[in-house]
Amino acid sequence: MKRTIFSLFSLFLVLQTVLSQSMSWNQRYQDYFNLYKDIAIEQMQKYHIPASITLAQGVLESGAGRSELATRGNNHFGIKCNGWTGRKVYHDDDERNECFRAYDNVYESFIDHSVFLTTSKRYSSLFQLKLTDYKGWAKGLKACGYATSPTYATKLIEIIQLYKLYQYDTAKEYDKFQAQQVKNGDLRHIYFFNKNYYLKARKGDTFRSIAEEVDISYRKLAKYNERNKNDKLEEGEIVWLKKKRSKAPKDYKDRMHYVKNGESMYSVSQLYGIKLKKLYKLNDLPPTYQIRVGEALRLR
Repeated sequence: MKRTIFSLFSLFLVLQTVLSQSMSWNQRYQDYFNLYKDIAIEQMQKYHIPASITLAQGVLESGAGRSELATRGNNHFGIKCNGWTGRKVYHDDDERNECFRAYDNVYESFIDHSVFLTTSKRYSSLFQLKLTDYKGWAKGLKACGYATSPTYATKLIEIIQLYKLYQYDTAKEYDKFQAQQVKNGDLRHIYFFNKNYYLKARKGDTFRSIAEEVDISYRKLAKYNERNKNDKLEEGEIVWLKKKRSKAPKDYKDRMHYVKNGESMYSVSQLYGIKLKKLYKLNDLPPTYQIRVGEALRLR
């Protein structure tokens, strides 16, 4: 009797430990979703696979794009060769030195994931589910044998709920510019802030050289950044890829920017993606005003 009570108590402690090890928020995961959410929505509209499921599988299978399979073969979904005639990489998984599909860029991996699910009879039952039924999809993927981990479905659901990925399952539109960057093979790291995209200039960059990479008119690119189209750019300088906004995001409502040595109104406007004229207006300053180190600037 005592042994039974002890066993039950031990089981209780194990369950408590498992429950306490719930997933915590990870900036790398969020960066991954910011980068690939538009391509996931695009794939959802083409293949009827919930964007939340695609994103959760991608981030989990690829370690937010940092796994060996992702870095060596752009394989974000752990899809093995199984008749694949393209490039291959080998990696220890359930067995040693298993064959996995390799792609020229991440976009190809997302496409192949969609094609893999839609053309396999094994997963045909999933397409009877609603796009908003991410729990059904997660459990179905596990039941159909996508992964061997007994907690696979649970992990997918936790990721979707923690990062609110379900919001993308009802999306009617997506940012085609960001999707295009994925298609181009992620030539540069594209950052997302203040409902806009930006990159950081490399040594020797000009608006013309960047424009050729991101497929935007260099005149427009210079205009978005309130500069002359022939200006040279400093290494590390922020270059916005769309029109800057009138103020900083909502969570900056009660926050100030304190001017650091070497900063100007323009550099501050670039840092937050705010139009220069609007930054002056937010702070009731004339266009000729010279800011001072330590001065506080309102951002919205």
